[in-house]
Amino acid sequence: MKTLTFFNNKGGVGKTSLVYHLAWMFAELDLEVLVADLDPQANLTSMFLQDSQVLELWEKQRSRETVFGAVEDLLRGLGDVKAVPTIDVSTKISLIPGDLGLSRFEDSLSESWSKSFGGDERSFRVLTAFHRLLATAAEKKKADLVLLDVGPNLGAINRTALLTSDMVVFPVAPDLFSLQGLRNLGPTLSKWRSDWTTIRSNAPPDISVPAGEMRPLGYVLLQHGVFSKRVVKAYANWADKIPEAYSKYIFPQDADTYSLETDQECLAKLKHYRSLMPMAMEARKPIFLLKTADGAIGAHLYAVKECYQDFKALAEKIITKAGINNS
Repeated sequence: MKTLTFFNNKGGVGKTSLVYHLAWMFAELDLEVLVADLDPQANLTSMFLQDSQVLELWEKQRSRETVFGAVEDLLRGLGDVKAVPTIDVSTKISLIPGDLGLSRFEDSLSESWSKSFGGDERSFRVLTAFHRLLATAAEKKKADLVLLDVGPNLGAINRTALLTSDMVVFPVAPDLFSLQGLRNLGPTLSKWRSDWTTIRSNAPPDISVPAGEMRPLGYVLLQHGVFSKRVVKAYANWADKIPEAYSKYIFPQDADTYSLETDQECLAKLKHYRSLMPMAMEARKPIFLLKTADGAIGAHLYAVKECYQDFKALAEKIITKAGINNS
């Protein structure tokens, strides 16, 4: 089982939509997928579930069957992390729902990070809560792959989520802010890895502690304009700078030149299927599974097929690079 987080501290690049569509594509490729929404905004949860389902989950004052419900006793000092039921989105996809209340866990995680350097047992229970929650759920669902969606920031919730991750994929847009995001992320991830190596050496023997590997798997260029299969010039000026920034700050490697077209760390270049997204949201399904009955006719139907091939190629590349067994 592999745990994969999609992360960029620059928001609005299409990260949550990417996780949603990849979950469905991995399922199409016959993988058992567990999805955990660790973003307090819970946008991924609202993509998978009807509003009435989300409201029912959040209306409970105690013992919510969400990620916040799993850590609530820890937050209140009344116990440890507890398993919560996953929701079967399909025969191959299960979901640990997000919760706006998760933002209340941020301060506790931040405080525990400092205390854990001294071996404080409760702090380790707090910092490993996501890891233990996901491990229990993944074992129960026999998941091949766990996908994590997190918010666009460098806060304590994201730090803890990333420590749980085997690998990280970086969704980027062709703009100044994504470029600066990569420059911020590299040093930050390096510092988190280094600190965690020190912290985990003090862990109590009876608590399962993640390795904190956070191996960079590559980046996905999202929402670029396309003309004749090439990124249009307005976007290309920024897109062409991404391979060098990724190489310098995320995954150091020597290169004489940097090219978006030949960069092996670029997992995919996905264009924005603007007119199809509202249709997909209305149908409660990914773009590439839209049918004629959903309104995908003519040029839209061609775009649906193109989208399917784009995401299939991306999913297969991730499977190969991550060493996931889908035989």
